[in-house]
This record gives sequence, C-alpha cells and structure tokens, in this order.
Amino acid sequence: MDPASQDINLNSPNKGLLSDTMTDVPVDTGTARTSISEGLTEAEEEELRSELTKVEEEIVTLRQVLAAKERHCGELKRKLGLTPLDGLKQNLSKSWHDVQVSNAYVKTSEKLGEWNEKVTQSELYLSASSTLEDWSEKLTHSEAYKKTQETLSQAGQKTSAALSNVGSAISRKLGDMSSFIEAALLRTPSLLGPVGSSGGKHW
Repeated sequence: MDPASQDINLNSPNKGLLSDTMTDVPVDTGTARTSISEGLTEAEEEELRSELTKVEEEIVTLRQVLAAKERHCGELKRKLGLTPLDGLKQNLSKSWHDVQVSNAYVKTSEKLGEWNEKVTQSELYLSASSTLEDWSEKLTHSEAYKKTQETLSQAGQKTSAALSNVGSAISRKLGDMSSFIEAALLRTPSLLGPVGSSGGKHW
C-alpha cells in the first residue's frame, strides 16, 4: 500500500509520528479560513477582499492628503502671525457658537425664559419685591440713615478743607523759599567783590 494513501489510525501507539514521505504532502489551506468567509462563494470572497484593499488604499491616501493640508495650514498661520493661542480662541468661539445654535441650548434657554417669567409674575415674587421696596423706602427716610449721610458729608467737607489748607501751606513755603533764593543770588556779587581780568578778587 502506498504510504501517502494510508489512513492514519488515531488509536495507534505510533500516532503523531509521520514518516518522511508524509512531510511532502501539501496542506489544504481551505480548512484554515476563518468563519467570517463561511457561506460566501469564492467569487464573493474575492470581490470583498478586492474592495477591502481599495478602501485601505483610499484611507492611506486620505491620511497623506490630510497631513499635507495640515502642513499647508500651519505655514499659512505662520505667515499671518497667528499663534496656537489664536487658534485655541477661534476653536473655543466656534464651539461656543455651535452650542448656542444647538437645539438643546435653544430649548434650555426657552425653558429658562418661561421659568423666569413665571417666577417674576408669581405672587410670592411680587410680594417679596414689594416688601423690599418698603424696607428700602423706610431705611432711606429713617433718622439713622439721614444722620449717617450728614456725618459722611461733613467728613468729606472737612477732608477737602484740610487738603486745601495743606496745599496752600505748601505753596506758601515754596514761595518763601523761592524769594529767599532770589535774594541770596542778588547779594552774591556784592559779597564776592569785583573780579579782575586774571579772575582773582581785589581787596
């Protein structure tokens, strides 16, 4: 019997020991296919693999284009003098604008507006506002409030008068010093006497 055509007896004590002639037997790769390809014909599987290859190539191309666009964008920003901080500000502004125009933000704003209107028109709010106005009016017309205002006004007037007096005193001192200096300069030639041609004094 041809050794290549022999059936392997799994109960044999020699199982797992293949003869040299068995090493040249080709292995069927069809049994190694994953379960994903089960139920597909060979033509369908080949078509899917071809499409997968094309998609992967397109992804690589798009990544290369994106990298080139990012480099070009960076060069334009550099020429315009834009810093990364400027880009961050623009991104934040755009993000905030997107939030403001989003349906969730608009609905929330409308709901808050309705709540605010209901609160401001409620009896409790109107009563509290009226009470606060009464307290404010009573406070401004109270004797303690008036006395406090008068005290502060008098203190302000006294402070202004004191500052004015200090300024006047400083001005007088400066005027006295200026007069003294001028008088001293006028008396200096008479103290030094006539100066000769040699630059010395004559006694």
